[in-house]
Amino acid sequence: MHIGNHYKISEFLLWTRRDIYVLLIIAAVPTVLFQVFDLKWIAIPWVPVALVGTAAAFIVGFKNTQTYNRLWEARQIWGAIVNTSRTWGIMSRDFVKADKADIEQLIYRHCAWLTALRHQLRKPQAWENSNKKHNIEYRNYYKVPEWESKLEDDLKKYLSDEEHNYTVVKKNRATQLIALQSKHLRQLREERKIEHYEYVEMERRLADLYDHQGKCERIKNFPYPRQFASINLFFVWLLVLMLPFGMLNEFQKLGEHFVWLTIPFTVVVSWVFTSMEKVGEATENPFEGGANDIPMAALSRTIEIDLREMIDEIELPDPITANNNILM
Repeated sequence: MHIGNHYKISEFLLWTRRDIYVLLIIAAVPTVLFQVFDLKWIAIPWVPVALVGTAAAFIVGFKNTQTYNRLWEARQIWGAIVNTSRTWGIMSRDFVKADKADIEQLIYRHCAWLTALRHQLRKPQAWENSNKKHNIEYRNYYKVPEWESKLEDDLKKYLSDEEHNYTVVKKNRATQLIALQSKHLRQLREERKIEHYEYVEMERRLADLYDHQGKCERIKNFPYPRQFASINLFFVWLLVLMLPFGMLNEFQKLGEHFVWLTIPFTVVVSWVFTSMEKVGEATENPFEGGANDIPMAALSRTIEIDLREMIDEIELPDPITANNNILM
């Protein structure tokens, strides 16, 4: 997540520069053929270009709206995770009539669940864009914490050896950690270290956590529909290819030498459309490790600090800070 005032134009140009190179070629070739080789017949009327541009503008606007909705829903889910986690913390501290070790186990196991969930959500999918050259290059500006360490190592900080060995062999570690929480609550109830009403309420919080996890997994495992993503890409590049042929006659009306203005104006207009398409692409998968993703690591660290302070711990981890205004 970018936490600055805005992206610098230099960053944006670097991110889209490969498109700009292609756009320069697409604009220059028809202009040279028209002006130098006198192939005047390649120019086309402006009306069909305008019609394609209108269609492209509509489909780009539709995609960007829907991809933003996916991003915002993911942020709402993680906001709910923060709230439910804090509720879990005070319930673990105040409802459980046991020694501090049991309370700490409930707190630390929850931190393990947060860790497992964010690691699972960062696993690349076939339709995601994190492996594209412009995104790989931009990752020089920031680091993805889940790709800097292994889940197995991160879980060791929160789980006993027995629970760690049990969890790491499972396919969905986050799911199994919630199951361990429920098992622990049942044991506390059988030992009468927690009353019936409090037990029911804490089980409901676990159900809420499963609900949040399931919503995250739905966004992660169901891509923005490929038919809409494909038609968006096709329409934008069809417009880009037609644009210089439509501009040739328009600039020729201003004078013979003005025809060369077709190149810069084609690049500028085309860049606007290709950049909007690229922004939508970068927004559609909010857990893929991009610069615009949900800052799951930072939110998880905030939750961990809050919960451990609830049980009066002093030695706490530092909050995660942004690298070049990118907070992960």
